[in-house]
Amino acid sequence: MSSGWTGSSRFRYDDAHSGPPGPAAHRVAHWATPDSGLPRVTAAIERTRDWLLHRQSPEGYWVGELEGDTILESEYILLLAYLGLGQSEVARLAANYIVSQQLPAGGWALFPNGPLEISASVKAYWTLKITGHDPSAEYMVRARGAIRAAGGAEKVNSFTRFYFALLGIISYEQCAAVPPEIMLLPKWCPFNIYEMSAWSRTILVPLSLMWAFRPCRELPRNHHIDELFLTSPDRLPVTMADSGVVDPLKKKSWVDWGKLFRRIDVWIKRFEKLGIKPLRKVAVARGARWILDRLEESDGLGAIFPPIIWTVVVLKCLGHADDSPLVQSQLEELEKLSIREGDTVRLEPCRSPVWDTAIATIALREAGVPAESAALQQSLRWLLSKETRVLGDWAVRHGQTQPAGWYFEFRNQFYPDVDDTIMVLIALSKMLPEDELKRWQAEFVVGSARGATTGFSPVSAVLGGHADSRQEVLADMQSIAPVIGAVSRGMRWVADMQNKDGGWGAFDRDNDREIYTRVPFADHNAMIDPSTADLTARVLEMFGGFGMTAKHPLAIRALEFVWNYQEPDHCWFGRWGVNYLYGTWQVLVGLTAIGVPAADPRVRRGVAWLKRVQQECGGWGETPATYDDPTLRGQGTPTASQTAWALLGLCAAGEIHSPAVDSGIQFLLDTQNEDGSWDEPEFTGTGFPRVFYLRYHLYRIYFPLMALGRIARLRQEANGCDEAPADCDDDERRPEF
Repeated sequence: MSSGWTGSSRFRYDDAHSGPPGPAAHRVAHWATPDSGLPRVTAAIERTRDWLLHRQSPEGYWVGELEGDTILESEYILLLAYLGLGQSEVARLAANYIVSQQLPAGGWALFPNGPLEISASVKAYWTLKITGHDPSAEYMVRARGAIRAAGGAEKVNSFTRFYFALLGIISYEQCAAVPPEIMLLPKWCPFNIYEMSAWSRTILVPLSLMWAFRPCRELPRNHHIDELFLTSPDRLPVTMADSGVVDPLKKKSWVDWGKLFRRIDVWIKRFEKLGIKPLRKVAVARGARWILDRLEESDGLGAIFPPIIWTVVVLKCLGHADDSPLVQSQLEELEKLSIREGDTVRLEPCRSPVWDTAIATIALREAGVPAESAALQQSLRWLLSKETRVLGDWAVRHGQTQPAGWYFEFRNQFYPDVDDTIMVLIALSKMLPEDELKRWQAEFVVGSARGATTGFSPVSAVLGGHADSRQEVLADMQSIAPVIGAVSRGMRWVADMQNKDGGWGAFDRDNDREIYTRVPFADHNAMIDPSTADLTARVLEMFGGFGMTAKHPLAIRALEFVWNYQEPDHCWFGRWGVNYLYGTWQVLVGLTAIGVPAADPRVRRGVAWLKRVQQECGGWGETPATYDDPTLRGQGTPTASQTAWALLGLCAAGEIHSPAVDSGIQFLLDTQNEDGSWDEPEFTGTGFPRVFYLRYHLYRIYFPLMALGRIARLRQEANGCDEAPADCDDDERRPEF
């Protein structure tokens, strides 16, 4: 069978492995760049613009590496060990990477220079033993001591326990019970699978089949890790303790849900010991069908690493051989996530081409690249090709909703998300043909409520303009129609995804049943997908760009949600980026885009917070540790991406000529490399707060480019405004459509 790194070529678009030149890279010097009045800014924009264009794929997309912590490499090795390949070359190369990421104190962290994380550290040490590393080696002794000092292997999370059971360290009785009968619960039941977040759903369904089949490949004794337990593996409790990383409930409850679910966990195991499983066969069949259906048009189940790992195990449980097409297809998806560099292999949690391409397109437009350029026309065609037109999981509870939206990865038709859809819509708004827009104006009108019979929000696109002939009208419509249609569908889908509280989550509507966060397997701190201020504000940015005002019923509800979540010190929490810098940037941009005056006292207080946390060097930085300790908010090593976010937030609030913006620009100019890039080893992306963080390798490129380009453009526009920049009419900043 084939597994792991195959040596096949794959594009990498970072400094170490730049891709082939983009289709229009040789012409970039001929394009006009917004003039800020500062020659260094103009030159910096051109360098970064060229860097980015030279890394566009021939198909038109951009994709940067998506870097996580060593849990990815560890779990890949554990899967290989289950497949009998724990000593394979790819396993040893992945182990080399794990060693390179060890902390000086001995453990492994979730982000650079972070504290030891127990599950990551236990799995790292374990996989090093499996791949042949000597337990008496200094770095292994150091790791062992750090793990035991942190509480030992008894402290690992619920998903790590499943790996223990898979490889014979503990019994499945010591894992959290995930009975497959959950697949049979009807939609009206509070605990059906569609009440949990999309990413949890794609993990829990395979785990439920693992619970039913209980696969196990017993490792040799010298690959066991008894030395990491303060007691012994067989004394590990059969129930999970309360997790220290799960956020507190927002609504107080007189029920101790954690204790109740632990009791249910015990009773499920007792019933199963008695053989009381009357619906097991039906439930397993339902779960298997659910997984197989979602492998269609997807880069693996959910197109993310953890479900793909468990899918391989489940497929073998269902009788598929190692060399069967289904198993091989999932192993190939894991190979696509593998990056070989020197004598190491590391893995990505998924790939981000839609996200990267949308943001790169926006940034390049801000940098003066014309919409008609060959490079951006290719990115436009590629983005349009990634619109989903099938009913995914999001529609199960809202079956009347019409399909639309965009996903994050190359293929993931069942799981479009609001954030990617918004970014694509903003990119499309900047890609309507400029020549045609000189003759035509498009206006999008979003209905104020979902239709009683259709179940979705009406969106109308009205075109008006002039042309010299009927043929010219038809030609113009042919050019504009694909974008207009995609925008109309996307806006309608996003409008339909608004939650009852006025905000938006990522993948589902009204996915906020908090008691789910207290089930024994909820210690990844992401069992639900509730509304967040950063995402809600980005929706407002998108709708505001298409002409919606703060008086629209949709916006009124969204604004109330955003205001309610402003922190006591006037910043906003960032769910999808680190952290309060991310949230505050996005909220300020969204508020002003929808028509909230920059002079609003709440906006001014948010601006004041950004200025207050600006560092002496002129940049901004924030550590992921703020999710565990919010008192650290706004503190951390200054980075190019977070500085860009702060600048974009300040500029949205009318601060384009402020000393804070000037200092931020200077920081970006002083830290830019000669090739137009910036160095940024820090993790500024958020997967699951307190549990999983990300380093988007293109964040350090397209966000600074976007900020510098936008500042240059706004300053150029402000030169023609009779009043102070903060008092310029907001309509002058909006797209013509």
